[in-house]
Amino acid sequence: MKKSDLPFGSEFSPSQIALTMVLESAKQHGGDWQAFEAAIKKQYFSKNRTSEYNKAKLANNTKLGMIAYGLIDRDARLTEFGEKLFALCGDEKKLHTELAQHILLNLNGLTLVQCVQDIQASGETVDLVKLREWLEERGLHFPRGGKHPSMMRLWLEKAGVFGKGWNINVSVLQKLTGADSEEVEALASLSAEQRAFLKTLANMGGVGPFPSNEIERLATVTYGVRFNEKMLPKQVLYPLSAAGFITLTRGTKAAGRGAKPFAVTPTEKLRREIVLPLLAQFEKQTAVNLRPLLRQSMSDILGALKAPSAHARGLALEALAFKLMRLLDMDYVATRLRGTATGGAEVDLVFQSARLIFSRWQVQCKNTARVSLEDVAKEVGLTHLLKSNVIVIVSTGAIGASARGYANKIMTDTNLCVILLDGADLAAIEQNPAAIVDAFQREARQAMRLKILEI
Repeated sequence: MKKSDLPFGSEFSPSQIALTMVLESAKQHGGDWQAFEAAIKKQYFSKNRTSEYNKAKLANNTKLGMIAYGLIDRDARLTEFGEKLFALCGDEKKLHTELAQHILLNLNGLTLVQCVQDIQASGETVDLVKLREWLEERGLHFPRGGKHPSMMRLWLEKAGVFGKGWNINVSVLQKLTGADSEEVEALASLSAEQRAFLKTLANMGGVGPFPSNEIERLATVTYGVRFNEKMLPKQVLYPLSAAGFITLTRGTKAAGRGAKPFAVTPTEKLRREIVLPLLAQFEKQTAVNLRPLLRQSMSDILGALKAPSAHARGLALEALAFKLMRLLDMDYVATRLRGTATGGAEVDLVFQSARLIFSRWQVQCKNTARVSLEDVAKEVGLTHLLKSNVIVIVSTGAIGASARGYANKIMTDTNLCVILLDGADLAAIEQNPAAIVDAFQREARQAMRLKILEI
């Protein structure tokens, strides 16, 4: 029988037991699992109208659930985490918050929550059958007929992650996972310009070197920070170099022109103290089997789109969307269509940003020769459901004339913006990540021409 990737819960449920009581029983009887089970049976199941054997089985299930959640060992002794929870028994709110954080970060709870978000974003109703199917596609298994997700939901509800049913409180989720942390510790002491420059370099990925003016340009667009071009070396480059985050190679002076920009190379310290923590935050939002791809270069991801496996192509397409939107530091919300369900031909994700104003971006990546009018029309039809402001369609192939014409018509008649990127754009971004600015600005200028107000 295949092992479950979600912890067994059964009678270890807040609807059955009180967490403080079972922790106290483990503290009292730890080392004697029979005495522990007898205490649980007497406390919670003695009045059940069933046989003594079944009562003992229910108590045993409680113990097995506590083992699966990492609270006790096989002899009912509190684990290190169990001791940590026991110390919080006097503060029930902190106790349930600590358990919820453990579930989210260590027991695949965050993947469960994101799977719920994906199902809801697709307009479908969440149930255990659907959860089992969608989790399987993310590489997570729980047994047929198992109530493992329901037990996890009940514990997460105690901490406020879920409200009624499967409704998610995003602010609580972000607080518990740290997914809303905009800065990592190493960035805290830097100036706004230095922070923006370094985060942009971290998001670009790769080993470099990158022209300093290209990093500056992308940082300006992404974070809205204005740099003093003449003072960039003194205010940003030299301090970051002295701090060990970058190495600089001075450009040579071209005939009739000023000095070439510095070539900036990220150091191992940048990777260790900023890139990896930012990736860790980012990866908390994604499926387990997608995470290795997020650490690959754009070239590797584009290469993976040619893999013989449809599943591998679907994952690579999803990683491509993440890679592109990460360059712009957008926040992931949900995966609406699954690459495995589309044979690797397309995948849709939703991102959003609260910088200056709130915007929601609906991103479709297609690994097909041409984007058609129907492809754009399908995305337009979903904007009402997803409350999107921007549609981004990325193709490894070409944008058809009818697709471009329809996108122009939509932008003329509505408040939507439609951004169309083709294989040539991807090739340019592969060579220079800051080229994403050129592609998006080209599309923005097109939208502005179409949306001119006649007053």
